[in-house]
This record gives sequence, C-alpha cells and structure tokens, in this order.
Amino acid sequence: MQAITASDRDAGVGGLTLTDLPYPHAAENDVIVRVHAAGFTRGELDWPGTWSDRAGRDRTPSVPGHEVSGVVAELGYGTTGLTVGQRVFGLTDWTRNGSLAEYVAVEARNLAPLPADVDHTVAAALPISGLTAWQGLFDHARIMTGQTLLIHGAAGGVGSIAVQLALGAGARVIGTGRSADRDTVLALGTHTFLDLEAGWTQDAGEVDVVFDAIGGDILDRSAALVRAGGTLVTIAQLPTVRPKDGQALFFVVEPDRARLADLAQRVRDGRLDVRIGAVRPLAEAAAAFAPERRVTGRTIIRVTDDPPVSPQRRAP
Repeated sequence: MQAITASDRDAGVGGLTLTDLPYPHAAENDVIVRVHAAGFTRGELDWPGTWSDRAGRDRTPSVPGHEVSGVVAELGYGTTGLTVGQRVFGLTDWTRNGSLAEYVAVEARNLAPLPADVDHTVAAALPISGLTAWQGLFDHARIMTGQTLLIHGAAGGVGSIAVQLALGAGARVIGTGRSADRDTVLALGTHTFLDLEAGWTQDAGEVDVVFDAIGGDILDRSAALVRAGGTLVTIAQLPTVRPKDGQALFFVVEPDRARLADLAQRVRDGRLDVRIGAVRPLAEAAAAFAPERRVTGRTIIRVTDDPPVSPQRRAP
C-alpha cells in the first residue's frame, strides 16, 4: 500500500515522503480500515508518539495522521461490534501508524459507525476537532447555560466547533482570531469578535470560561479575564497562570465512540457545520503540512474514492 511516512525527526516536513509500505497487521480487537479520507495535525511531527511506540522504541518510518474515515476491510481476532464493509470513522492510536495511508489498523473501540449521508471528508475532520471541543467545554470546563465563554482561535478546526457547541448549550460566546478571521467568526454566531492583533484584553471583560487553542502569551494573559472561581481550559500547553480562586486545565483529547456518533448526528441534523478549507490527494499530503499551505478551515486528505471492499474476513 501507499502511505506518507516520516523517517527523520530533524527534517520536519521535509522528511515526509510518499512510500510503499506493507499492508498492516490486525492485532486482537483491531480493525483494518480502507482509508477514504484522513485528517492530520501539523504539530504532530513534534509529538513523541510520532517517533516511538508505547515502550519508547523507535518506530520509524512512521505514518502520521490520526483522524480516519473509511470502510472496514478486515476484523482482527476477537473484534466485535463492527462488520466488514461497514462505513466507520474515528481516532487512530497516537503511538501506531496513522491514517495517511491506504489502509490503517485501529482499535475497534476507537471507531464509530458513519451514516451513509455523511461524506468521508467531513467525517475525517470530526474526530480530533469535535471530541476536543466537546471534552474541553463539557467534561473539563463544565459550561452551563447563560455563562460567558471566550474561545481563542474561534476560526480554527477546534475553535469553530467549540463555538457552535457552546452556542447550542445556551452560552454567550466571544470568539478571538486574527483580523482576517473576523467575518468567519461572526458568521458562526459569536456575540463578539476580538482581534488578537489589536488590544483584545481591554475589550474582553470578565468571562466564566476561557477555552484556549493557541497558548503562549495569549494563554497567560487570559487568566486575568476569568471571573473568580472560573475555569481556563487549554489544549496548547501546560498553563503557568491560573484564574483567581479558579482552575487552569490542560488536556489531551481521548477517543469516545458514543460522542463521535452524537457529533455525526449533529452534522446530519444541520446543527453542526464542519469547516473544510481544502481537500488534497494523498500524494500532496506532505506539502499540506507546510505552514505556508494553511487555509481557512481544515485540510483533509482524500485517499481513495473506490467503492467499499467486498465483505470478507481473513482467518486469524
């Protein structure tokens, strides 16, 4: 099969190449997915799991990409709950080969059924962004109706979904971004837009929750904007400043099959819009990692348009 591989940690994006790799092995409780579309995070080339397995051993050449949408091609021994030929989407393991390949091995519990009327490119943009937004807002910040939220990076993959989910929960939402993001963020329904390239802290006022996807100085300055007893949640880095009498939390997204199914249903119902900025073929995936190739919305890699594989099951 063909896959994008990373072999040289020091080479960064320049070390990504389109390579022929062996078909993956389906371990116990695994599923082999024939990948139709895949999502990636540009920063994952800096993640330890991209370069080593769970035991810390080098695993290069490794395949990046941790969001997948496709069709079940094979079931590993003991796998239940899914069937060969079924449309699925979800998260791949952080320390195993990922989704920028024609086939990928995934733990079955990390995949959810994909309705026939949800496109694979949309589904591939949901797992990390959707689960991160949900977990940050409801599992960690525990937002409530009537609260005021400040969402940093509201035009991004995570931020745009967080805005929609927070508004759906009855919160008042302030979105931030660069000057060029103003129209996009306001179109999502935010009550206010704050320009991070201007004096945004003076205009923010007090908020109950800050959801940060940027980090750095913006994260540090945000703690002072949170009301006493409020919450600052970030996915960017460990916070060094916390709100007065409140909490500052950093978290990493976790797989959740039931929540993925809920997010897909929200897409079907028109309650959630997933912003796709570009769709590239697998051969252009390495170039899509480059900073200068950034677009408004997620970049998704279309791996195959082939019909689902014929139902079959290999002997364990």
